[in-house]
Amino acid sequence: MTLPIERARSRRPITWLTLIGVLLLPALIGGILVAALQDPTDRLDEMTAAVVNLDKPVTIDGQYTPLGRQLAAGLVEGSDELDSNLTWVISNEDDASEGLAEGRYQAIVTIPRSFSADATSAGTALQDGESTAEQAEISVTTAPDGRVADGLISQQIASVAASTMGTMISEATVGNVLVGFKTIGDQIGDAADGADKLADGARSAADGAAEIPDGADQLADGARKLADGSGQLSDGAAQLGAGADQLAGGANQIASGAVSLGTGLDTIATKTREAGAGATQLGQGLVGGAAAITAPDSEVNTLVQTLQLVAGKAATAASSSVDAVTRIGGVAQSLGALAAECDPAASGADFCGRLAAAAGDAGAAVESAKQAATDAGTVSGYMTPVAENVKGLPQQLAAPLKSAGDAALALGGGVGQIADGIDTSADGARQLSGGMVDVGTGASKLGDGATGLADGASGIADGASQLGDGITALGDGAGELSDGLDELASGTGDLAEGLHTASTSLPSFDDEQSTSLASVIADPVASTSDSDDMFGPTTVPLLSAVVLWFGALASFIVLRAVPGSTLTSRRSSIGMVLRGFWPAAGLGAAQGLLVALVVQIVAQYDAAQWWGFAGFAVVAGVAFAAINQALVAVLGGIGRWVSALVGVVALATSLISTVPSWLAALGAAMPTAPALSGLIAPSGAAFAGLVVWAVLSLGAATLAVATRRTTSSKAVLAAA
Repeated sequence: MTLPIERARSRRPITWLTLIGVLLLPALIGGILVAALQDPTDRLDEMTAAVVNLDKPVTIDGQYTPLGRQLAAGLVEGSDELDSNLTWVISNEDDASEGLAEGRYQAIVTIPRSFSADATSAGTALQDGESTAEQAEISVTTAPDGRVADGLISQQIASVAASTMGTMISEATVGNVLVGFKTIGDQIGDAADGADKLADGARSAADGAAEIPDGADQLADGARKLADGSGQLSDGAAQLGAGADQLAGGANQIASGAVSLGTGLDTIATKTREAGAGATQLGQGLVGGAAAITAPDSEVNTLVQTLQLVAGKAATAASSSVDAVTRIGGVAQSLGALAAECDPAASGADFCGRLAAAAGDAGAAVESAKQAATDAGTVSGYMTPVAENVKGLPQQLAAPLKSAGDAALALGGGVGQIADGIDTSADGARQLSGGMVDVGTGASKLGDGATGLADGASGIADGASQLGDGITALGDGAGELSDGLDELASGTGDLAEGLHTASTSLPSFDDEQSTSLASVIADPVASTSDSDDMFGPTTVPLLSAVVLWFGALASFIVLRAVPGSTLTSRRSSIGMVLRGFWPAAGLGAAQGLLVALVVQIVAQYDAAQWWGFAGFAVVAGVAFAAINQALVAVLGGIGRWVSALVGVVALATSLISTVPSWLAALGAAMPTAPALSGLIAPSGAAFAGLVVWAVLSLGAATLAVATRRTTSSKAVLAAA
């Protein structure tokens, strides 16, 4: 069955089969494209990639570390955040190369031999201070004849896996540094506890030394009494027997007291030596702690270097942001000048309006860039003095520890000398005890003979007097010893207090806190997205707009843009244009509805969203029919070529934002731009844009028809 519609460039009639073919063409093309490109991440398991693990594991602190094997396992297992993953195959170099060439694998991820060594080199460098840190790398190879996005997908998944492993390694390294702070604090705390014990021992020794003067006074009194008795002994022999007995008793008492004194002095010497040993051990610990803090590989030096690196990066970011403000400001001024020079009559009011809006957006971007530069400068301003202030932190922490250690070592030596002196005093007391025993024996024998009694008694009196003086001096020395031990106890108490303060001043983290803080430091910034689609939410509207445009082009490949009886018909020019327009407009509206139905099958829009999409698709199909009719009516066959070019430009400028600016501006000026905007989110502005294009196109087609209906008599005669 034929229809009263003229076929382009042919006298053959139009049939319903022809119209059905034109009608279904956009729906079929759009359905195929949408089915192929919609949600490709849900079908990742249809891609097969080979993992070639050449890594040689390393051993760190006695622990076997096969990071390459762990990365390969992570790729195969996939992520809990994604429902789909590539089909990974653990392979070797030969099989992977053959599989890539034969098409069995779409990509190869190669883990090099030095992967584990390079990935752990940073932690090793922090530990020994000599190794060089190297960045671990993996390589992704795709088939030369593979699909366009296969390499991108494989590279992205492998990069995410490598980044995740890098974050895990960084967390472990930073966690060790944070735990190191707690270790240093515990060691200083142990030193403080030792100083407390030393202070307690010194106080006990001081208390014991304070009791010596009382005993010495009693002993001196006894010696003086001995002297007096010896003097009286020489006065008369009558009292010789009684005096000798008294002398023997007093000598025995003195011997017993001297023995007790020697024992007490031995105890004091032992305690004093223990105090000296404790002071020496404390001094060695403090000096060792100071050396550990100032070591190049210490945790404190690592913290200082990290803060200085952060300050440098912040300053670089501030400088880059200031340069970005200058460049964006220049772009904003250029756009503003172009907007001011734009002539609505020549370029169109819509284009001038969009240009002015772009100038405004660029100006707003300048303000945002200024704010970013200000924020970066603020961070740099805070971090630079902090990095400068902590530069000497290791030396500041080590200096008081070193001084305290030297003092403790000196104290240990002095206390040892005191202990030697007390030992000497104890030996003298024992000798005194032996002498007193001899005195008692001699006094017992005094009764046996009076000859030389006076001389012996006189000698005893002199010796007893000297003994009293010596014992008095011993009491004075014991008092000074007690005072010195009191000062030692006070000094070690102050030392213990200072060490406790240093221990509590260092930051301390438990395992949970260290893990949490290390996780944030290793990965301080996280990004989120409201969609994980590879091609974005505008894919379906873009494909729909493009297939509707080419559907309108197909309509006027089959249909005549203007009836063949233009020159002889009595109809008005606008009537002739509308006669050629209404079949294509009907086809365009039907094409829009069919495309919307196909899209709904794939995209599953809700009711309100689909009705908006379908309505705008119908409007776009009608408007595209008017525009393509005008192109063919005005330009003839060249118009079809121009129409195809418009469709290509619309597709090319909407795929990615990195197209050249001139090409992007050209795409924005195309009639497909308002259609794409309306299919994404229906709006009055997009609808008005399509209506303007349709009206202008019908006007241009009418003008072209009117021009062709004017001819000369010569041309009529020639035709006759």
